[in-house]
Amino acid sequence: MTPTPADIEAARSRLAGVARETPLYSTETFSRLSGRTVLLKAENLQRTGSFKIRGAFNTISTLGEPERAAGVVAASAGNHGQAVAWAAREAGIAATVFMPEDAPMAKVEATRAYGGVVELAGAGFEGAVAAAQEHVEATGATFVHAFEDERVIAGQGTIGLELAEQAAEARTVLIPVGGGGLAAGISLALRERLPGQRVVGVVCKPGLTIADGISVKSRGELAGSILERTLDDVVEVSDEEISDALVLALERKKLLLEGAGAVGIAALLAGRAGGEDPVAIVLSGGNIDATTLISVMRLGLTRAGRYLALRTLIPDSPGQLRDLLDLVARERGNLVSVEHHREGTTTTALQTEVELVIATRDPAHCEELVAAIRAAGYPVERLGPPA
Repeated sequence: MTPTPADIEAARSRLAGVARETPLYSTETFSRLSGRTVLLKAENLQRTGSFKIRGAFNTISTLGEPERAAGVVAASAGNHGQAVAWAAREAGIAATVFMPEDAPMAKVEATRAYGGVVELAGAGFEGAVAAAQEHVEATGATFVHAFEDERVIAGQGTIGLELAEQAAEARTVLIPVGGGGLAAGISLALRERLPGQRVVGVVCKPGLTIADGISVKSRGELAGSILERTLDDVVEVSDEEISDALVLALERKKLLLEGAGAVGIAALLAGRAGGEDPVAIVLSGGNIDATTLISVMRLGLTRAGRYLALRTLIPDSPGQLRDLLDLVARERGNLVSVEHHREGTTTTALQTEVELVIATRDPAHCEELVAAIRAAGYPVERLGPPA
């Protein structure tokens, strides 16, 4: 059943002293880039690193004694699993969490650290759900769904209550949408408290994505039915746009986000948020795997013109590589990596292929470096994504 305003208020009472009332930050950088006032709701600073603790704790705190004794089970791409493990530990309940086989190790290890037993099963979230349901049928444990539960949705709705108090001036709110529980809860609360606000859901493009937290094949039936009534619009962002947003948030606001947590900023910077009035963006989580973060930062820096990746040919004789690198240094490029390829890459034995990655100041500096290298007689092929 759809949670009522009273259900969301009750969830807020249960979460008092448990979930943090996360801060709302104004941001000059994103306001300047978008031409409107931008406010960031930092759920990445929530306990367990995402908003999920709200719904998980609200659900577990309402379980009866037989359900508690049976233990709880969850299926999760990572954040819900951490939240369930944490909430179950606080309640003295055993928790088993099924996660996809390719789940980020940072989320797997964090779930274990909170006391959860982790089982890796399935190629994605849906596979983990199927395995969790089989476990429930075999053991009688209590299933805590990531989004298809009115208690979970009510818990996430407490963010909407906070936004209504912190960001009443915002005329648009951007919310990540995967299974839909977060957006359903927030939009229900906002429709009750601030009915004039425009609520926009943000999704990632289908397929392999760094926004694993919202990468689901379909929304939940309950959450989806709520969103059909409460969302004004749904917009889509690409992985490249998410990477750009993540890099800017880290560099300019010192906020570490995971892919799903950055989709609202990505939509804003891509010009898909709509409107010109103040906008509030829910940063849903910050649990990004370190190896993923490195890859995302490289992609984002390359797209921003801060990294230049190129391929060229040099004569295969002593001192030639030194001459090329001296040229890069004179142009104030900072060498990140260099690779030689002698076999299968040239049409003559007298040449060697070289790939360089160079740290640069900005796109203009990239162009200056490329022009200087070409002027010195080297052919240049730029690599990587366009700026």
